[in-house]
Amino acid sequence: MNYPEIKVIRAFQYYTVLARDGVLPVEAVREYQADDDIRGLLEKFSNAVDCVIINTSEAMYLVPRTKLSPFHVSNDWIKRRYLRTAATNTDIYLLYFATIVLFGSFFDRYNSEEQTIQFLRLDDWVKHINERVNFLQSHEEEDLIAYEKEFSYNWRAIIDKWEDMDDIKETAKKQTGNTISRLSFVDTVKRFLISQQLIRELGNEEITITEKAKIIVQRFFMEAEYNKGIFEFIYGFKGDEA
Repeated sequence: MNYPEIKVIRAFQYYTVLARDGVLPVEAVREYQADDDIRGLLEKFSNAVDCVIINTSEAMYLVPRTKLSPFHVSNDWIKRRYLRTAATNTDIYLLYFATIVLFGSFFDRYNSEEQTIQFLRLDDWVKHINERVNFLQSHEEEDLIAYEKEFSYNWRAIIDKWEDMDDIKETAKKQTGNTISRLSFVDTVKRFLISQQLIRELGNEEITITEKAKIIVQRFFMEAEYNKGIFEFIYGFKGDEA
């Protein structure tokens, strides 16, 4: 398909900002929705780098579709920016696990595609992770080993890392990433998710998910093609129940 030169230039200008910042303002969303040429070109550009474009009522985002995308956030980058110097892949596994549990809390544990609560307290987030870790612990060792091969997820390492964290200061009103405790780890995950524009703080140790997060969950996390059955396993769903 041939596009007018002015449309190609306009779309490429939008794409360069998306590639640099990962986000465009609402004005770009309106043009994207109203102009078939701009929309078609932006989708071609994003597909070329294995990304998708996500629109909310307030902004447009460029989101990597797979880890093969040059815009994918690597494990090493997360370690350097958000975790302790001595962080290992197990810390990354636990960060991903905590994120899955967070989204599950907002979407009624994946029984619903609509957000079912408006906010979540950090201490409740910790409690929800405790519940899911306890569920993992309910499996026999041999079964967990089999599930690790099936999902390429180190469930036993997640259990051990969470169990090793200090519980003494869990009731403290203020926790920071300098304290190795469950609440402080959740605080670290919170900072990472805020940087990715997936959650925002409401104050009083409460957080909520963004429109960007909601759309990502609905379009990708709910699809078996992308989640590979991990969510059904974590929440103990079976077959049609999921």
